[in-house]
Amino acid sequence: MSSKTPPPRPSVAVFDFGGVLIDWNPRHLYRSLIPDAAEMEDFLAQVTTRAWHEPQDHGGDPAAATRALQALHPGKEELIAAFYGRFDEMCAHAFAPMADLVERLHVGGTSLYLLSNAPNLLDPWLRGPARTHHPFLGRFQDYVVSGLVGVSKPYAAIYELVCRTGGFRPEEAVFVDDVLANVEGARAIGMSAVHHRSADGTIAELRTLGLPA
Repeated sequence: MSSKTPPPRPSVAVFDFGGVLIDWNPRHLYRSLIPDAAEMEDFLAQVTTRAWHEPQDHGGDPAAATRALQALHPGKEELIAAFYGRFDEMCAHAFAPMADLVERLHVGGTSLYLLSNAPNLLDPWLRGPARTHHPFLGRFQDYVVSGLVGVSKPYAAIYELVCRTGGFRPEEAVFVDDVLANVEGARAIGMSAVHHRSADGTIAELRTLGLPA
């Protein structure tokens, strides 16, 4: 009788950023800029739309995108400039249970990496100012930001890039993301992966994999 060798326990955890560790939300910024809630929602839905800002997650230039949008909306130049000019304020709120999880994994010896679909300006913020506001982000050994490297989740190349960045094999890592397609992309190259829907659920799954969560 033959038995399958169980998969190795992951020694590396790779986390998504927005929606998993940080409550990224333009409203954290724009509530202070557009006090009327209905007007704010209209601005976000009609001006700084997802269709406008997503290309920057895939390598687009935030400055050029800002100028192009300002040209389409005279009178709203300052509000549009704030989207990328004050991007850090959209990242002001961390999910406390997930920050605590990162700290436990760090103490337990797990290597930590971050893999985010985000504009290129996120990378310098993560490497500097973010650590003052969110000290747990300093536990990550490196960051891969899609807008900087020109490839994004769920394409295989970005998962392969984070593995090369950290010097680990896919089967040595578990990836955590709140978007199912991104989870499936990680699994497709041989990583373990957790579809994040709640802190408790993610912690339980990581413990099942043998991590010190």
